[in-house]
Amino acid sequence: MLASGLLLVALLSCLTIMVLMSVWQQRKFWGKLPPGPRALPFIGNYLQLNTEQMYNSLMKISECYGPVFTVHLGTRRIVVLCGHEAVKEALVDQAEEFSGRGQQATFDWLFKGYGVVFSDGERAKQLRRFSIHTLREFGMGKGSIEKRIQEEAGFLLEAFWGTRGAFIDPTFFLSRTVSNVISSIVFGDRFDYEDKEFLSLLRMMLGSFQFTATPTGQLYEMFSSVMKHLPGPQQQAFKELQGLEDFIAKKVEQNQRTLDPTSPRDFIDSFLLRMQEEQKHPNSEFHMKNLVMTTLNLFFAGTETVSTTLRYGFLLLMKHPDVEAKVHEELDRVIGKNCQPKFEDRAKMPYTEAVIHEIQRFGDLIPMGLARRVTKDTKFRNFLIPKGTEVFPMLGSVLRDPKFFSNPGDFNPQHFLDEKGQFKKNDAFVPFSIGKRYCFGEGLARMELFLLLTNIMQNFRFKSPQSPKDIDVSPKHVGFATIPPNYTMSFLPR
Repeated sequence: MLASGLLLVALLSCLTIMVLMSVWQQRKFWGKLPPGPRALPFIGNYLQLNTEQMYNSLMKISECYGPVFTVHLGTRRIVVLCGHEAVKEALVDQAEEFSGRGQQATFDWLFKGYGVVFSDGERAKQLRRFSIHTLREFGMGKGSIEKRIQEEAGFLLEAFWGTRGAFIDPTFFLSRTVSNVISSIVFGDRFDYEDKEFLSLLRMMLGSFQFTATPTGQLYEMFSSVMKHLPGPQQQAFKELQGLEDFIAKKVEQNQRTLDPTSPRDFIDSFLLRMQEEQKHPNSEFHMKNLVMTTLNLFFAGTETVSTTLRYGFLLLMKHPDVEAKVHEELDRVIGKNCQPKFEDRAKMPYTEAVIHEIQRFGDLIPMGLARRVTKDTKFRNFLIPKGTEVFPMLGSVLRDPKFFSNPGDFNPQHFLDEKGQFKKNDAFVPFSIGKRYCFGEGLARMELFLLLTNIMQNFRFKSPQSPKDIDVSPKHVGFATIPPNYTMSFLPR
């Protein structure tokens, strides 16, 4: 009896010592993380964060702890990087260490680490390499995709002419056009503007994208493990994402039935052919799940990013009619009213190019960047970031870095013009991110923004139901994404 009692005491003593050593080692290790506000169990730094203004909350914390700090979103431990210097140092100078993909809870509900955007490691590398190569084969960055954008611009202009100057919400006019450009690559065809299924898809994309920017969307980022089981707006976002996946799966099935190995029609066909080539490789990343999710990545990102940027741009131009007038003057002088703008014209249109850059800078579409994750224990400055730690590269803080932009809170195309009025590049212009996981759709997005904006402004001037001084350009929501306010406008023939 005594022996068993002594044995129990010895075991408990050993366990206690092991726990204390583990805690001591953990504290010693975590002590090398960047500083940050003290976190509470389970809720983390919830009490110091405002889910309605998550970006501003994090920037306020940086005022106390500097450009590199640690914060806890619920149980998620995040290292936050603010300003051009810190973000570049991580994503470019230490690109490999910071190349992992962090969490985006809403989208992760569906993607679960599959697809080119939200995957990691070798999967991400293979899918990214294949996607870039295949998109180029189908014209991205070439004259053929420019012709496709020009054709789609024609349909958009026709739709605007049809409004006869009435005040309209431009949201779905723009998203239909932009979505049809990427659709021609991934699906090999465009949708009719009145196609009810197409409009339903656009609403699903807009709804789920906007949810990530709402206070509830930010709350879900902290407590997804609980909230995914509860009723609330997140369930509608899940329903929309599931609807998008179902549509892509249906398109893949259609392509499978009609596939011609000698003549791939679109991105889906090319992926299916690669799947056939790698059938004998048991660990191949070219399988049905990655096909569906990668296609959805391209379709979604290729629709929402450019259309939301243009929507914000129209509002900013109505707020600043002097800027709109200067773009019209440059358009008339360089291109005239009878020739359709070409992408090569942008070299002769520095003011218009500066305006587009400033719209992207001010609009700040993904202010906290897509979350990264360090791929190994990483020494960063004087800190040691443990393998697997998530990282928020605050792209908005780079786009508003006062070292690079004289008045970062103002909309001012002069941020991208030199003393002679020529276009001036800026190292802090990072709306597409930087480093190994920058947005590989950047080239297509730049072409779309220039061609669509110039085609529209060549034919129309913009009018708001409000006077310019009464137009509020503050975003509707800022979370994972920046969502411009709802508004109506009139397209008046020039």
